[in-house]
Amino acid sequence: MSLPQPVGRACGLLAVLGLLLADPAAAQPAAQPAAQPAARPAARLAVRGLEHPVEVVRDRFGINHIYAESEHDLFFAQGYAAAKDRLFQFEVWRRQATGTAAEWLGPRELDRDIGARLFRFRGDLDAELAHYHPRGKAIITAFVDGINAYITEARRDPTSLPFEFQALGALPGFWTPDVVISRHQGLLGNITEELATGRAVAALGAARVQSLSDFRPMAPDLTLAADIDSTFLAADILRLYNAFRGPLRFRREDLRPEFRGPERTASDMAGRAPEGDDADAPDDGAAAEAAARREARSLGSNNWVVGPALSQSGFPLLANDPHRAISVPSLRYWAHLVAPGWDVIGGGEPVLPGISIGHNAQGAWGLTIFETDGEDLLVYETDPADPDRYRYRGAWERMRVIVDTIPVKGQRPAIVRHRYTRHGPVVHQDATRHRAFAVRAAWMEVGGAPYLASLRMDQATTWAEFRAAARYSHIPAENMIWADREGHIGWQVVGIAPRRPGWSGLVPVPGDGRFEWNGYLDILERPWVADPAAGFVATANSDLTPRGYPYMDAIGFSWAEPFRWARAAEVLAASRHTLGDMARLQFDVVALDARELVPLLRDLPIASARLDSLRGRLLAWDRALTRESVAASVFVAWRDRLVALVSERTLTPAERVHIAELPYLKVLKALTVPGGDWGADPLRARDAVLVRALAEADTALRARFGPEIGSWTYGGIDRKHVTIRHGLSALVADSLRARLDLGPAPRGGTWTTLNMTGAGDNQTSGASFRFVVDLADWDLALGTNTPGQSGDPRSPWYRNLFADWAADRHFPVLYTRERIDAAAAERTRLVPP
Repeated sequence: MSLPQPVGRACGLLAVLGLLLADPAAAQPAAQPAAQPAARPAARLAVRGLEHPVEVVRDRFGINHIYAESEHDLFFAQGYAAAKDRLFQFEVWRRQATGTAAEWLGPRELDRDIGARLFRFRGDLDAELAHYHPRGKAIITAFVDGINAYITEARRDPTSLPFEFQALGALPGFWTPDVVISRHQGLLGNITEELATGRAVAALGAARVQSLSDFRPMAPDLTLAADIDSTFLAADILRLYNAFRGPLRFRREDLRPEFRGPERTASDMAGRAPEGDDADAPDDGAAAEAAARREARSLGSNNWVVGPALSQSGFPLLANDPHRAISVPSLRYWAHLVAPGWDVIGGGEPVLPGISIGHNAQGAWGLTIFETDGEDLLVYETDPADPDRYRYRGAWERMRVIVDTIPVKGQRPAIVRHRYTRHGPVVHQDATRHRAFAVRAAWMEVGGAPYLASLRMDQATTWAEFRAAARYSHIPAENMIWADREGHIGWQVVGIAPRRPGWSGLVPVPGDGRFEWNGYLDILERPWVADPAAGFVATANSDLTPRGYPYMDAIGFSWAEPFRWARAAEVLAASRHTLGDMARLQFDVVALDARELVPLLRDLPIASARLDSLRGRLLAWDRALTRESVAASVFVAWRDRLVALVSERTLTPAERVHIAELPYLKVLKALTVPGGDWGADPLRARDAVLVRALAEADTALRARFGPEIGSWTYGGIDRKHVTIRHGLSALVADSLRARLDLGPAPRGGTWTTLNMTGAGDNQTSGASFRFVVDLADWDLALGTNTPGQSGDPRSPWYRNLFADWAADRHFPVLYTRERIDAAAAERTRLVPP
C-alpha cells in the first residue's frame, strides 16, 4: 500500500492561516468565556450509504443530536458526524490500530507497527463483533461505512481537510471493522508494573519489596520462581509492547517545509507536556521513575450515585468524571443518538459507536476503573537447537509464526515474523540464555475492545437489564454505577478477570505449565450492590472490595489512595442533595491528606518567625486548594518535600534504583506513627523532618515567586495552570501555533482532590469530560468537555468549551426535542443520493 500523494501547495500554510485567522471563536482570548456560535442556516447533504434521511441538530455547545429512522442510519450518521469533527484524530487512531505508522513517519515507528500487529486481535471477527451487541456486526459496519462516507467526501476536496493533513502532506485512509475493535489505546493491565516489580524482587528480595510497597487489600506473594534468574529480566523485554501502547509523536521533519516553524528548545516550550508531565522528565532512572509515579497518581476517575432518600428531588442523582490525558482534541466526544429502540445521550471515544457514559429515557450510568490484573509476563526455556520451540509440561512445543510485511516510508518494506506461544505474543527472545518472553493478555480474548459493550448498556431500562448488559463488558475493568427513574441505584464491577490459583500475578512466572489461569470469573460474581442502605455509592479507583469476598484470586492489588473516595463519601452522607450540589462536588478541591499532615505542625518548636508564619497560615487554612489560596501553595511544596525526605531516609541508594519514591500512604503512616526505624526518639526525629521540609518549601517558593508570602497564590500561569498543546504546535510557526493551543489558565486542586488536576504545575490529566444528572427531569443534566467537540482548528466548536471548563463551569446537556430545537446552532439533513 502506498502513501497518498501530498495535498497540493494551493492548500498550504497561507490558506490554512487564512481560515484559522478568520475564525472569530478561535480568536477569543482563552481567559474569557467564549460566546457560543450563532445559529447557521440549515444544510442538506446527499450521502451515499444512507437508507433514509437523517437529521443532525447541533446545539450551541457543539453536541450533535442525531435523529434517524433506522438503526443502520443512526450509527452510519454517528460515524459520519464524528469523523467530520475529529478526522485527524481518526487517522492517528487508524494508523496506530493497523500498524501503519512507519508508512507515514518512517523507520522510527517500525517498533510501534510491529507491536501493533503482534497484539492485533486475530480471532473470529464475527464472534468478536457479535459480542458487543446482538446486532454488533451490523452496527459496527454501519458506523465504519459512515466514517468512510465522510472520508470519501474529504478526499475529493483536499481543501476541506484539517490543516494537519496539509502540513503532513497526507490524506485520510479508509476504515474497516477491525480498526474499531483495536485494543491499542485501552486501559489494559499492569504488565510494566509486573516487570518492574520482578526486577525489584530479584535485586532486593520479596520481603523488602513488600515492605516498601502499598499493595491492598492483602499482601500478595511476590516470590520469583527459582528458575527465573535475575539476569533474564534485565533486557528491554517490553520494547514492542511499550512501543505500540505509547502516544504517536511528530517531528519537525515530518511536516512539509512551508509549515515548519523555527527549531525550538525545551525552554521555548515551557509548560508543554503533550502526554503527561513527561516533556521535561529527568534522564536518570530513579528520578524518571519518581516522576512516573507522581503522574500515575493523577490517573483515575470519580463517580457516585445518590438514591431518592438523599435527593431533594426525590429521584436519584448520578455524577461521573473519568480522568485521562487532557488533550486537543479531547479523548471523549458527546453525542445524542435517536432512532427506533435508541434514545441515548452522553460521551464516549469518538472512534467507537454508541455511548459509554450517559443516559437513555429510563436510566443513567457512569464508570471508573476497578483494579484488575489481566496481563502476565511468562518466561520460557527455548530449544538451543531451535529457538522457535519452547518447553511446556516437559515437552517442546513450536511457536506459531506469522510472516508480515510492513511498509516503511523512505525504505523497502520490513519483513517481520510474529511469534506466539500457547499463551500469547512473544515480545522478546534471548538467544544467549535460551529464553523467550510472552505476554498473556485477557484483553486478547473475544470481547476485549475497550468500551464497545456499552452498546448493550445503551438500551438497558432496568437494573436487571443493566447487569445483564454489563456481563459483556470486558475491558477496561470498571466500577459501573446505575440509576433509574423507578428510584433504584446500583454498583456492578465489570471486566474480564483471570483467576490465579496460589500466585499473585505481580511478578513474571515460568511459562512451562505451572502457572496457568483457572479460567475467568463470571462478571456477575464480581462485587456489586443494589439500593445500598447508605443511600449512595461512590467510587474513585480506591479499594472497595468487600471484606470476606470469596474470589480474591481475581482482585488486583494496586489501588488509588482513598482521599477522593473518602471526600465524596463524606459529603454525600451528610445531607439531602440537589443537582447543583453534585455539580459543585465535581469541582471540589478539599485535600483530605492535608487534614492528616497539617495538624502535625501544631505544637512544634519553630525558632524562625518566617517559618512560624507559614505554619500559622497552614493551621488556619480550610484545606481547600483554590486558585487564590496562598496556604495551598505552601502545603503542596511542603508535602512534596516530605515525600522526598521520608523516601530518602527510608530507601537506600540500591533500593532507589528500583523504587524511586515511597508510596504516599507509606509516607503518611511514617509521619503520623513514626516507628523504631526513626531512631531512639522517633517523635523528635519526625518533628525535625516536618520543620526541615517546611524550610525547604519556603526556599523553593521564594526562589520561584519572591520573598513576599502573600504573592504565593496557588493558581496562575506560572504556577498551577492548564495549557493544552496541540500535537503539532511545537513544530509549526508561532502564528499558527497560537491558533492550536489552549491556555494558559489558572487551576486549583491537586492529585488528591475530587477535582483532580494532577501532580505537576501544568494539568495534563484529569476530567476533561464530566456528566451530572437529576433523574427527576432528563433536561436537568450538566456536562463538560474541553476544549470543544471538534478537532479542526477552523471550526467554531474547536475551543468554545475551554474557557468554561477551565473556570469550573458546566454546560446544560439537553435531551428533549423541544429544548434541543430551542438551542440549535446548526441543522444538517443527510439524505440518500
